[in-house]
Amino acid sequence: MSKPKTISKEIPLSEITLRKYEKPSKFSDRELVRKLCLSIGLLQPGDSRDVIVDILHVLLKAKKQNKSLTSEEIEKEVINARKKQKLALHGIAPSNIRRQIKRLRDLFLVEKIKNSYRITEFENLSIIFEEKIEKFYLKSIVDRVKEYFNSLDKN
Repeated sequence: MSKPKTISKEIPLSEITLRKYEKPSKFSDRELVRKLCLSIGLLQPGDSRDVIVDILHVLLKAKKQNKSLTSEEIEKEVINARKKQKLALHGIAPSNIRRQIKRLRDLFLVEKIKNSYRITEFENLSIIFEEKIEKFYLKSIVDRVKEYFNSLDKN
């Protein structure tokens, strides 16, 4: 009897989700951040666990003051923000806060300097998206997909 072939795990090297929603209009700041998170796949439609929205919102507020925050400071600010908005305190465990910050770092929106986090180079989000995500991250994914198309065309 021959051994069954082992199929290598198909783990993507990188991935990005993009969704198109209605144009931004008169949303609250938090709702705008929420729509952005939905648009770039940081939040799934219908997710009730949306602490990543508050983390990004807290970091954007700190950016206005050119201020970096430790994960503990982010956690404290997120809890205060969620209490003020009368939102459930789901997902506020320190380990989850750090995991969500890592997701923001993986998308180049947030960077770590020593033990603090900030919006990358205190830059505008639109510039970060254009330079880091659109021109670099998304382009590398699209280029690889094209390689698969071209390879299949040759066969």
